Amino acid sequence: MGTEVVELDRPPRLGPLYRAAALRRGTAADPRLPERALVLRGVRVDREHMAEYDRVCGFRLRDELPATYPHVLAFPLTLTLMTGADFPFPLLGLVHVENRIQVLRPLLSSDAFDVAVRAEALRPHDRGTQLDVVATATIDDEPVWSSRSTYLRRTGTGSDRSTPDGPKERARPPRPSATWRIPRRTGPDYAAVSGDRNPIHTSRLLAKAFGFPRAIAHGMWTKARCLAGLEGRLPDTYEAHVAFKLPILLPATVGFSTATDGARWTIGVHDTRTGKPHLTGSIDTVEGGHGSGPPVR
Repeated sequence: MGTEVVELDRPPRLGPLYRAAALRRGTAADPRLPERALVLRGVRVDREHMAEYDRVCGFRLRDELPATYPHVLAFPLTLTLMTGADFPFPLLGLVHVENRIQVLRPLLSSDAFDVAVRAEALRPHDRGTQLDVVATATIDDEPVWSSRSTYLRRTGTGSDRSTPDGPKERARPPRPSATWRIPRRTGPDYAAVSGDRNPIHTSRLLAKAFGFPRAIAHGMWTKARCLAGLEGRLPDTYEAHVAFKLPILLPATVGFSTATDGARWTIGVHDTRTGKPHLTGSIDTVEGGHGSGPPVR
């Protein structure tokens, strides 16, 4: 059976989706991912919104979209898919553990493109079950950008480690290239500009209810901040793969480390006191690259 394509005529409203997420309980007895892709055609960028995103994440104001910005544009479709009745897990409790973005062509704020979101690759993990949510952007059916987010549904007690082909943290963190002081408002500010209003990022009280001593930074904000730190030094087409490690408790002071051999950047964000990693990753040039799957027609 092929993937059903569901075309939306407008971006979904987030309020009802968050209410659905809050009410959802329980896991499907026989978990299966929905065999459908959600598509929104002719997406255009709100330049004022992108400027606010740039401010929150540390990018310079320019016409080219940050590599992480289409992830925000795809978020309403992602939330629609993951709060649907046929999605096997409640959204609350899923942990975003990895993200891989491919930039196959620089996107400009004047571009119109189609965005599609689907879920795939349900698989066992030693701490539960993993799955990928894939978002793609296409222009005239040609992939120009993709994002693959890996989520973990915890049910086991195994060790928490990167996937075998994923980026590994170093035994000792390198000397940071920069030190970031991240204010408490970073959580609410990114929630407002991204639409991702998970309370663990905005409320100390609700973060404690989920086991955190205080609110934590969004993983995708951390990735965006890393790419902003390399702005002007990355190629036009590249793949940025990161693993999210220990959460950043807000406010925080962290070290941002970079190294390159000319073909690959290695990046990391570490606690300045303990050296423990918050994020590890790599950035590689994509030569005539291909996205995370064929365009959805």
